[in-house]
Amino acid sequence: MSARWAPDVTVAVLVERSGTFLMVEERIEGRLCLNQPAGHLEAGESLVEAATREVFEESRWRVEVTHLVGVHSWTHPDSGRSWLRFVFCAVPLEEQPGPLDPPVVAAAWLTRAEINEASERHRSPLVAAALEAYDTGLRVPLEALQSLLGQAR
Repeated sequence: MSARWAPDVTVAVLVERSGTFLMVEERIEGRLCLNQPAGHLEAGESLVEAATREVFEESRWRVEVTHLVGVHSWTHPDSGRSWLRFVFCAVPLEEQPGPLDPPVVAAAWLTRAEINEASERHRSPLVAAALEAYDTGLRVPLEALQSLLGQAR
């Protein structure tokens, strides 16, 4: 019998503005990494609620999540830890002052070229996978995910 797969469920959000994407720099194990605003789904939270919360906590931007872009999985080759990542896109609404949640040290709007040039700093291969999925143009309406957006009643 094989071991049960139990990935961490996470969300990531692609926020585009005038040809740039909202990205965060995080200090992970002493390394400065580049990522989309992303994080873990919390108990009792819908995927969209988690996505909206993570963007705000990590960048101080309020956004409106509009579509699902893709669902990706990845297993770290050294630790064996796995992630199941729901990638959304959103439109920016407004930035509010305040602290960023650690381990985030900065949030910035970067072009695709700048993101690609920093590929060695991507937190994981999921960063590039999210952008590649976004480039396909596929946008799944949030209504199609009704059973995944919140708990069954």
